Formats: sequence, structure tokens, C-alpha cells
Amino acid sequence: HRGWGQSIVIGVAGAGKEISTRPFQLITGRTWKGSAFGGVKGRTQLPGMVEDAMKGEIDLAPFVTHTMGLDDINKAFDLMHEGKSIRTVIHY
Repeated sequence: HRGWGQSIVIGVAGAGKEISTRPFQLITGRTWKGSAFGGVKGRTQLPGMVEDAMKGEIDLAPFVTHTMGLDDINKAFDLMHEGKSIRTVIHY
């Protein structure tokens, strides 16, 4: 049915960007939600997540796709922009 369901906006838009919708969708039940940074509340939830990672309860290794020296930092940015890297650790 028109208007039913949820629209989830993920991430942070550039400055000045807007999203448009038809008001009819909202008055017939469509809801909008936003999710920046995966919905994590930095001040209250992040310290506990860091603690869990330090205790080995969260495995971060699968999220690190590349490891490079500082001399290759431009290559790391290129990989990120090309969508070929999740996270690159830079050793300096």
C-alpha cells in the first residue's frame, strides 16, 4: 500500500543536501528514520565497545582489509574511494 513502511536514511549527506518526499506518504503511515555512524551513540556506547574489543570480545580483524606504511597513505585513500577497502591501518 502507498505510504506504508519505513524509509531509512543511512549515513551523512553533504552540506546543503536535501531529501524530498510526497507528504501523502507521511500522512498515510510512512515513517522516516536516520542512521549515522551505524546508530552508535559515541559518548555512551562507544567506550563499552572499545573495552569489549580490547578484551577480545569483538573481533575487529575482518574489518581491516589493508595495512600500509605512511608512505602509501595516498594509495589507502584511493582504495577507499574506489570501494576496495573497508578499513586500512596506517603504520608510521
